[in-house]
Amino acid sequence: MVTKRVVVTGGAGFIGSNLAEELVKTGSDVIVIDNLSTGRIENIANLRTNEYFTFIEGSIADLTVLKSVFEDAECVFHQAAIPSVQKSVENPVAINEANVTGTLNVLLAARDCGVKEVIYASSSSVYGDTPTLPKREDMEPNPQSPYAASKLAGEFYCKVFSEVYGLKTACLRYFNVYGPKQDPYSEYAAVIPRFITRVLSNQPPIIFGDGTQTRDFTFVTDVARANILAMERNVEGVFNIACGERISIKELATKVMELVGVRLDVVYDEPRPGDIKDSLADISLARERLGYEPEFDLTKGLEATIRWFQKSTFLKNF
Repeated sequence: MVTKRVVVTGGAGFIGSNLAEELVKTGSDVIVIDNLSTGRIENIANLRTNEYFTFIEGSIADLTVLKSVFEDAECVFHQAAIPSVQKSVENPVAINEANVTGTLNVLLAARDCGVKEVIYASSSSVYGDTPTLPKREDMEPNPQSPYAASKLAGEFYCKVFSEVYGLKTACLRYFNVYGPKQDPYSEYAAVIPRFITRVLSNQPPIIFGDGTQTRDFTFVTDVARANILAMERNVEGVFNIACGERISIKELATKVMELVGVRLDVVYDEPRPGDIKDSLADISLARERLGYEPEFDLTKGLEATIRWFQKSTFLKNF
């Protein structure tokens, strides 16, 4: 691969830091910009001494800073966002400012700096709770939370900037990403890191709702690879990025306990507003256009994630 100068917004976050790590391996010059509001400097500590890596503390709310960072960049991976359905229900204005206005700023800066392509982190939440499974990219979106609406707005902005300004954009709809570096502390934390850290601490998993809801979980390294493939293939459009299989949340809890080697009584709590019932992706378009194929099934991904949490400081502080 020819060396590229690339930027990762939100690159100190969970997905962004894993993506930055994979990009450095390709020999690309990688610049991460992050305001550290949800990202952690520890997530990129192993990259700070690499000659191909640069970290800039800054916000996508600052268009001037973005333009200085994007200068001479060929591709921008836009990962920066507030990634929480529950938080969006509580504070939709903050979600809009970060996820919609922030995305508009990224696209404006990319356009003005002559960036060739923006690859945008979208979400499976844009599909909503429509009963049809698996979810296909040509289905009509049905967002059911401010977070989902913000991600769909970002997709529309990407489409407009492609059509009006000639800025190439690709939107990757992530399905329930998990893996190393995912924060289990927040009250808005995703289910897998919460399950793993609780079980490793001999505390029972907590399930919101009855646990029959299903999800298509995607290992973070597969997501990082999909982003790189989108850059290398120079594609445009919307693509589902997932594993292509689903599991119920109560089955997931059992699986995590089996892999850790403990048995605990699951605790059930009230359903959370904005959560959908079922999710499963059709990934045939990503296979065809990106050459994407998930390398981690759920068992392999959970094993890798559990090993990481066993070694991490997260567990010590849980």
